[in-house]
Amino acid sequence: MEFNVVETKSFSKLSKVEKIEWLSSKYTDENLEECLTKFWHANPADQKIFDEFSENTLTNFYLPFGIAPNVMINREMYDVPMVIEESSVVAAASNAAKFWSTRGGFHTEVISMTKVGQVHFLWQGKKEILENFIQEKKESFFQALSPLTANMQKRGGGVTSLELIDKTHDIENYYQLYATFETCDAMGANFINSCLEELANKLTLWVKEDSRFNESNNTVKIVMSILSNYTPDCLVRAWVSCSFDELDDVISGMPGREYAEKFRTAVEIAQCDVNRAVTHNKGIFNGIDAVVLATGNDFRAVEACGHAYAARSGQYRSLSSVRLGNDRFTFTLELPLALGTVGGLTSLHPLSKLTLKMLRNPDAKKLMEIVAAIGLAQNFGAIRSLTTTGIQRGHMKMHLMNILNSFAASEVEVMKAKAYFTDKVVSYKAVSELLKTMREHH
Repeated sequence: MEFNVVETKSFSKLSKVEKIEWLSSKYTDENLEECLTKFWHANPADQKIFDEFSENTLTNFYLPFGIAPNVMINREMYDVPMVIEESSVVAAASNAAKFWSTRGGFHTEVISMTKVGQVHFLWQGKKEILENFIQEKKESFFQALSPLTANMQKRGGGVTSLELIDKTHDIENYYQLYATFETCDAMGANFINSCLEELANKLTLWVKEDSRFNESNNTVKIVMSILSNYTPDCLVRAWVSCSFDELDDVISGMPGREYAEKFRTAVEIAQCDVNRAVTHNKGIFNGIDAVVLATGNDFRAVEACGHAYAARSGQYRSLSSVRLGNDRFTFTLELPLALGTVGGLTSLHPLSKLTLKMLRNPDAKKLMEIVAAIGLAQNFGAIRSLTTTGIQRGHMKMHLMNILNSFAASEVEVMKAKAYFTDKVVSYKAVSELLKTMREHH
C-alpha cells in the first residue's frame, strides 16, 4: 500500500472528520468510518475532553469499568473500581476480598513516599573540583528552586535532597545530580521535571562563572534532565493474616496447615524461578493496573517500577511473600507505587473523578494502600485457584461469554450454553460444537 508522504506529514493539522476521511481513502474497509464514529460521546463537550487527552484522536477505545465490592482495608470497607478487559480478574479480587473480610481484612501501611529525578551530565575535569563545587552550591541550588517549590512546600513537599553521583565507572566522564522529592498528593512528574531542568540551567551557568572550571579548561555538558520512574523509596506494604484453622479449604479438602504450606511453596517457587515469577507478578499487576487505570494514574510507570523492584537483588523474584509461624499464615505484598490524586487525568477524566469519589476522595497515601490491597487480593485469588481447582476452571467460565459473543450467540443460546457448561470444561471447540448442534436442531 502506498501512502502520500505530504499528506501524512500534515495529518495532525486535519480535523478529526478529515483524519477519518484520510484513513478511509487508504483502506477498503467499508465499516471503518462507522466503527470509529459510533464510539463518540453523544455530548460534544464530553468528547472534546477525551480528544484532548492525546494526539491525532479519532475515537474512544472502551474498556469495562467494574468494581470489587466490600474490600476491607484497615477496618474500612471500600468498593474499588477496576478497569480491565481480562476475564475473571475482578471476580478473583472480589472473591479474595470476601474471603478475607471475615478474617480481619487487608492491612496496609505506607513506608515512604520519596520520588527521584536526575540531571545527567558529562564532566572531564578532576572529580574533586566538581565535588567541592556541588557541596558549596547546594544551598544556592535549593534557593534557586524556591519559585518552583513554594506551593509544594506549603503542602508539605518539595525537594528533599541533592547529591552528586559519580557514574564514571559505567560511562566515561558521566555524573548525575541526583535529587529526591516529596510531591504530596500529586504524581508530580511536571513538578519534578521543571525542578530538574532549572537545576541543569543553574549548574551550567554557575560552572561558567567559576574560575576553577576555567582553569581546568573544561565545562559541564548536560545530557538530559528527567524524573525516574524507579521509585524504590515510594513504598507500600499490604498483608493478610489468619490462623491455620481459618484456612481449611472446603474445595480441595485440605486442612489449613497443609494448605498454608502448599501456598507457601507456590510463592517460594516464584521467588526462585523467573518463569513463574513473571507470571506471578503479572497477576499482581492485573489488580494494580486495573485500579491505577480507573483513577487516571500512569499504569506503565507503575509496572516498570514494580518489575525493576522485583529484580533489585539481581534476579527477578516474586513481589509477595509468605510467613508461617505460631499457627498463623501471613501473606504480604511490598512494592513501590508512585500515585497521585490531584492533577493530570485524575481531575479531567469523568470516570477517574467518579472513581476517586467512590473511594471517598483518598489522598495519595491512602490510594497507595488501596491499590496495594487489590494487588494482594488478586495474587491470593490466583494462587488459591492454582493450588486447588486449577486456574482454567474459573477463568474459562468467565471467558465463556467472550467465546459466545464471537459466535454472535442469541440470548437463548447464551442461557442454554451457561447451563450446559455448569459442570463441564469450557473450550472454544466445545462451545463451537454446542452452538452448531443447537442451531442444526433449531
